[in-house]
Amino acid sequence: MESAIEKQRVVIADDNQNYLERLTKELEADGNFEVVASVSDGAEALTCIIAQNPDIVILDIVLSNLDGFELLDRLNEENIRAKKVVLSSLKNEGFIDKAISLGADYYMAKPVQTDVLIKRLKDLADKKSNVCNIKSSKTRHLDEKISNIFITVGIPAHIKGYQFLREAIKMAIDNPEIINSITKQLYPSIAEKFETSASKVERAIRHAIEVAWNRGKIENINNLFGIKVYSSNEKPTNGEFIALVADKMLIEGA
Repeated sequence: MESAIEKQRVVIADDNQNYLERLTKELEADGNFEVVASVSDGAEALTCIIAQNPDIVILDIVLSNLDGFELLDRLNEENIRAKKVVLSSLKNEGFIDKAISLGADYYMAKPVQTDVLIKRLKDLADKKSNVCNIKSSKTRHLDEKISNIFITVGIPAHIKGYQFLREAIKMAIDNPEIINSITKQLYPSIAEKFETSASKVERAIRHAIEVAWNRGKIENINNLFGIKVYSSNEKPTNGEFIALVADKMLIEGA
């Protein structure tokens, strides 16, 4: 028995109205797809894709107003992450290469058997799911490593600064340059995510670091970084502590 996949949202752009209607019915009859728009105009397709944010776009090269190549190019400009499948009667190798270079995941020559198309669409859905699972696994692993560091240095999980500090470290790992704009970018970004103010984020992180120092686990902190960074009489700034932990994570392959 074939395993069920999450229903995929699809936009279809094809200049043949009869084909549009037939393909829409066949995809939805499969039970794994929801066709959120089916249009014959390239410009209208672009509008629908931006509005609907589908998982998959199925398009022909021959479209009015915007042809398939122009549509692919515009989707790249709009940073649309949907999987893109070209169905076209144009079988010239140059057309295929151009479509692929513009981001098409598949180029299938018409006429296309629906069962073959559906298999390709499910393959794309599975690939997307696997990528999401890998990212989710990496995120959990990183959260665990940061939590272990917090336990070692004595930052308790129940205080608000714990969450803010963990988020700040993850942001610094993703974008090390953000540590140079901690007030203008890092604090406001965390504040927006947690629906609070940047000043409260700054104070909560500072409090979390002070708690660690007040617990007297300076030796643990120095052992963590492999060198004697601090004494009991000095505390790092928020930015210094975030940068130290982020650098450690990056060195360890985070």
